[in-house]
Amino acid sequence: MPRPTTAVVLMGSSCLLATVAATADSPTPRTTQVPTTINDFFLPGTQPDAGNTNIDPFDSAVDDGCVTCHGYFDPEYADADPYVNWSGSMMAQSMRDPLFLASLTIANQDAAFSGDLCIRCHSPAAWISGRSTPTDGSALSEPEDFEGVNCSVCHRQVDPVYVPGVSPGEDQVIVDDLFNAGLLPDELGSGRIVYDPEVKVRRGPRDGINHPQGANAIHSPFHSTGFYCGQCHDVSNPAFSKQPDGTYLPNQLNTPHPTGNKADMFPVERTYSEWLNSAFANGGVDLMGRFGGNLTGPIQTCQDCHMPDTTGPGAIISNTIRNDAPQHALNGGNTWVLGAVRSLYPDSETGLFDDAINGANARVADRLAAASDMELRQEGADLIVKIINYTGHKLPTGYPEGRRMWINVRFFDIADQLLLEHGHYDAATALLTTNDTKVYEAKLGVSSEIAALTGVPEGESFHFAINNVWLKDNRIPPLGFTNASFEAAQAAPVAYTYADGQNWDETSFTIPANADHAQVTVYYQTSSSEYINFLDTTNVTDTRGDTLATVWAAQGKSAPAVMDQDVIALGAPCPADINGDGAIDTADLGILLSNFGTADPGSDLNNDGTVDTADLGILLSQFGTSCP
Repeated sequence: MPRPTTAVVLMGSSCLLATVAATADSPTPRTTQVPTTINDFFLPGTQPDAGNTNIDPFDSAVDDGCVTCHGYFDPEYADADPYVNWSGSMMAQSMRDPLFLASLTIANQDAAFSGDLCIRCHSPAAWISGRSTPTDGSALSEPEDFEGVNCSVCHRQVDPVYVPGVSPGEDQVIVDDLFNAGLLPDELGSGRIVYDPEVKVRRGPRDGINHPQGANAIHSPFHSTGFYCGQCHDVSNPAFSKQPDGTYLPNQLNTPHPTGNKADMFPVERTYSEWLNSAFANGGVDLMGRFGGNLTGPIQTCQDCHMPDTTGPGAIISNTIRNDAPQHALNGGNTWVLGAVRSLYPDSETGLFDDAINGANARVADRLAAASDMELRQEGADLIVKIINYTGHKLPTGYPEGRRMWINVRFFDIADQLLLEHGHYDAATALLTTNDTKVYEAKLGVSSEIAALTGVPEGESFHFAINNVWLKDNRIPPLGFTNASFEAAQAAPVAYTYADGQNWDETSFTIPANADHAQVTVYYQTSSSEYINFLDTTNVTDTRGDTLATVWAAQGKSAPAVMDQDVIALGAPCPADINGDGAIDTADLGILLSNFGTADPGSDLNNDGTVDTADLGILLSQFGTSCP
């Protein structure tokens, strides 16, 4: 059911607004904005209610008292503190994030009203209350609007699939009402969320909770599943439809997506689908405590890694100490934005006091270190670097713009002098040398059709709202990966190949002469300088790009984080591997014999009836070579 929207005047049959020429105040030429309307981004689920007549407004974590009972625990139970740990998450800061705000501006510049799709997940309280229009976020006003994904947002969510005897009984009416209105989501993603209309409910994984403030504490099995996270962590652009040839083209304007199925929309993020088609979601993987917490046995859900079990109470007033209290930290791989948020807003507003931000930064470093293992080996004249993914999704995953991981290799001689470096990163300029190493990343872009409509050059692009092609995706798949399942989920590798079951990747580097050892480091970076520069220079609407560039520089320019690092001693290639293929075999024997004019019949030097590497060893020893 489309929502009412203001009229948009279309110009000509192309349905595009006129190009805005560059001015002295905006030297960067502005591309043609696609005149989409809010209807083009319509998706089912609980809908905005500006009058608040059918759904109660959301609580603020601070102003409405969540922090009073659920924050600032005794230090011994700090890991279980819901409010402090949540404050140090990007969930809490999702609407203050300067990177998000700068990208929101560009999205609206490129496609009118597209910001509605972004605010739907970044500030659900504002979206539900009808304050997401204008879609630049300028109407956000209540404290809960700027608390991003806060307590009330999470603990009022309802499983859209009602299962008698499993789902809370209260859900049936809510689900039935949405079904009758044609608004019940039949799949997850892009903020298709069902909310309990009552503000005084607290849904969560615990049964038998008596809330002291009189709220209705409802046991919700849904909150313990990965499906819960999938409501926002698969993102699709409903303004595009998949064509019979597999390409994606714009829909008719001012119209919801013709099928409403995400498989028919342009895929932007598929973190949830990556997990859903991994071994983690299908039986679990025992990682022997790799991601911390008190959980023993297989890791199965998103929460097992991102909300690990800790020891502590659920509230200050509780006398019950549990060993399975979920840590509300929700940290992933964002290394610098929390510091930027803290520099822009007072701690009293963000909750980013020292304990919150220091704890968050430490957890991010731990998550990145646990995400992968690296193995090094020498094969003849080559150094082989193997990276193994132990996460429940691609490595790296999530928002693809500017996010990357790469291999840095530094070869040294016996005097520890640098001979050669691959993947050099210049901290001063924040530029990475990419043409001599492996960079794991996803790159999106625009097709010739979108280029003609908008003026954005065909090919690679950071224009999130109008991108309609995937050009590269060599990110490492998770355990349980199959090409068929990831293809069906619109998450297949692009311009790269992984075999079914492969959750690792290998890269070969030629060892330079006189190399004695090599130091190999796997780096991860949240935001590349190229992406930050794009968000700054492309902005002709407001100052968000300038603000972003300033705080990014002040926070160390998204300094790369070390995921894995090791040193390997290098030996000279074995002279027995004469053809340099990494194997010592009869092919090498044949080459050596021919070099000395020896015919093949004489190559069975030990007369055992078999021409093999034993014969090669005998021949090499005759010429003073000890390598077998």
